[in-house]
Amino acid sequence: MERALVNLTAATVAFSLLFLLSQSNPPTSPPPSPPPLLLPPPHRGARPSMILPLFPSPKNPSSSFQNTRRHLLRSDSKSSNPNARMRLYDDLLLNGYYTTRLWIGTPPQRFALIVDTGSTVTYVPCATCEQCGRHQDPKFQPESSSTYQSVKCNSDCNCDKSRVQCIYERQYAEMSSSRGVLGEDILSFGNQSELVPQRAVFGCENEETGDLYSQRADGIMGLGRGDLSVVDQLVEKGVISDSFSLCYGGMDIGGGAMVLGGISAPSDMVFTHSDPFRDGNSPYYNIDLKEIHVAGKQLPLDPSIFDEKHGTVLDSGTTYAYLPEAAFVAFKNAIIKELDSLKQIRGPDPNYIDICFSSGSSNVNVSELSKIFPTVELVFGDQKKLLLSPENYLFRHSKVRGSYCLGIFQNEKDPTTLLGGIIVRNTLVTYDREHSKIGFWKTNCSELWERLHRTGGQSPSSSSSGMDNSTVESPTTSAAGGSSRYALPGEIQIGEIRLDVSLSINNSYLKPRINKLTDFIAVRLLNFTSEGNSSLVRWAIVPSESSTYISNVTAISIISLLAEHRVKFPVTFGSYKLVQWKVKPNSQQPWRQKHYLTVILSIIIVIIVGLSASGVWVIWRHRQRNINSYKLVHVAVPEQELQPLES
Repeated sequence: MERALVNLTAATVAFSLLFLLSQSNPPTSPPPSPPPLLLPPPHRGARPSMILPLFPSPKNPSSSFQNTRRHLLRSDSKSSNPNARMRLYDDLLLNGYYTTRLWIGTPPQRFALIVDTGSTVTYVPCATCEQCGRHQDPKFQPESSSTYQSVKCNSDCNCDKSRVQCIYERQYAEMSSSRGVLGEDILSFGNQSELVPQRAVFGCENEETGDLYSQRADGIMGLGRGDLSVVDQLVEKGVISDSFSLCYGGMDIGGGAMVLGGISAPSDMVFTHSDPFRDGNSPYYNIDLKEIHVAGKQLPLDPSIFDEKHGTVLDSGTTYAYLPEAAFVAFKNAIIKELDSLKQIRGPDPNYIDICFSSGSSNVNVSELSKIFPTVELVFGDQKKLLLSPENYLFRHSKVRGSYCLGIFQNEKDPTTLLGGIIVRNTLVTYDREHSKIGFWKTNCSELWERLHRTGGQSPSSSSSGMDNSTVESPTTSAAGGSSRYALPGEIQIGEIRLDVSLSINNSYLKPRINKLTDFIAVRLLNFTSEGNSSLVRWAIVPSESSTYISNVTAISIISLLAEHRVKFPVTFGSYKLVQWKVKPNSQQPWRQKHYLTVILSIIIVIIVGLSASGVWVIWRHRQRNINSYKLVHVAVPEQELQPLES
């Protein structure tokens, strides 16, 4: 799932949520499924084409679908519906996706699901699946859930061969696929959500292939437009507003936040129109892109280029961004022109023709990229602009330190513009479906989840710097430019840094692997405990054998690296969060500090003894001189030469 995750709908008949209204004369066979849309690469080494699976709606859509759409248009955005606030895990470029946690059944069974605005169905591996890979969590066991019900065959769904159950099928551009049956059960959104568990229809996989088989994530959480979408089902029940928001973490950070339901948009959020009826009843979210600026200069493109075929589509399940050929060439040339002083190097993967640059320094961090690489702006139909920082169009070269590559590619011969997750890193994206618009607001997504939790789902103030360190025990201060510093109580010699870190994996999974993680980050394990579906690990960092204490500068550097997610754990340990830290003064003082008084007293004694010895010696010498100056009468003395007297 690393390159893209573009959903291909396999059925041309809309599924209806009103499956309980069975028909007296069901169709004899389901309609045929169209073949997957995937064009071969035009030349060796090119990236696979991102062909969007958008199909026109059936000529005679079911009445239930029409009624549902009218209901959605009447929904009230001003209602005080609760929100389902959910944390995002993993990393876009490291894993190829972001996941959230969803619990299904009674008692709840947990699953890690890829959030995908390009999919309309949520599915997990079923216990009966013999062609499913080994994933993060155990397969769903319908027989263990007292609230599970299968969706019986009806006229509004595709049915299995025996015409007993409704089935689904999904295919993806990288040639992976998922097939299974539809079931209904209670979905729970975690203990941080105000939204109570709700009954919903989902897919129970019986077969998966390709990346879906090999990936660590359990399945997909479909957020696209469609009756089977989790969002549509919750809106239809009237339990949330017709809106949801996603916020992806930045480069080398990962994580983020998701809110199902409405939030109060920041005053400076940039909105653009999104037409839900383009290409019929498409499940995808399009935006009204008109121009692209590089370093403040508009690319010489006709605005209609971003409106061809399926227009400009925003897809959270796609990793990178893909432009029509002419737009990509213009963008690439503009970037290269701005970076003519940088050395262009080969990409990390020989199978792809990447455009990469060496920054000239191996120690360039994300905050310094804007000093080297130009800014990019997306201009919408109303002339509002979304500023893209370098992390929104670059990915780090995995083999050459200090080098970065373009994360925007040509969509081969498809004229559709596809904007994946890289474009919206560290950006709160609100899908306001009721008002047919999508909003963008630049922020620190790795901290947004905590801020949303504290504000009850209300969007944080637009004046916020995006950094939040309330979980850090010692006080924090903001430095110029909005960066955070972790203050220590004066200059002290630190003997131990104690770190409490929350991991997104459960205790049973962590226990046999904790020593591997501890060795990886070179710390001392104190203990680890279970926190529901996550784990809390306590580590200690002590001075090295060649040092007696840790300096303040080193301690602050270590704390900030973890607090700001600049330390990358192995993928198998999921995401992490520094919950609390403490520093302890050095209790093992150096020898000279322990024996300070003894040394001083010894020096004083040595001085006194030395002075006394000197005094004795002086007295002895004086006495010796007096003895030598006394002569006996009879003792001969040397004759002295007489000097003549001057007359």
